[in-house]
Amino acid sequence: MTLLSLSLSDFCIWEVEMLKGCKPILFVAFFFGLGAYSPRQSTAATAKQETTQPASREKAAKPRAAKSVVYKNKKYGFSFSLPGSWKGYSIRTRNWGGGPYDSHQTGPGKLDDGPTIWIRHPLSTEANPRQDIPIMIFTHAQWGLVEEGKLIVSAAPVGPSEIGRNARYVFALPPRYNYASPEGWEEVEEILQHNPLRAL
Repeated sequence: MTLLSLSLSDFCIWEVEMLKGCKPILFVAFFFGLGAYSPRQSTAATAKQETTQPASREKAAKPRAAKSVVYKNKKYGFSFSLPGSWKGYSIRTRNWGGGPYDSHQTGPGKLDDGPTIWIRHPLSTEANPRQDIPIMIFTHAQWGLVEEGKLIVSAAPVGPSEIGRNARYVFALPPRYNYASPEGWEEVEEILQHNPLRAL
């Protein structure tokens, strides 16, 4: 009897008989197929977790950067970027004074002066002062004299250091401005490392 000449009922009986004889083979094939499939699925799931977990850890670990605060001075044409923690800063203005150095001179020489702007931290008080950020302002002619050593603006053995300039003015830090090392001087040093002054 061929498979094509079987009736529907005979075919069903033949199929059942065939399956009875194949049970052990089917069970073994199923068992090894499942074993081979599971580790791949598990490995894929683990790999997926490993790729997604670091990203989520990075997001969680990344702090939100505080918005910077910008001081703008239209009169002298510059801006100065400060960390968000300086919000509420105050400004003080004092004049620097200087004159020519002359070892043979008996009296005071011709005096010159200019403004110094002090940016003060909002937590600074008279009782507990913090490091200010002082910005000396020179005309180009004055700065030329400072560079030549003809205009002395401090008792320090070195002169001020330039931090920026525009068409009319040169901006500089006073020499040894943080000599007393008040609270917050390290933060000011860090701020100055990022070139916060922009000439306008």
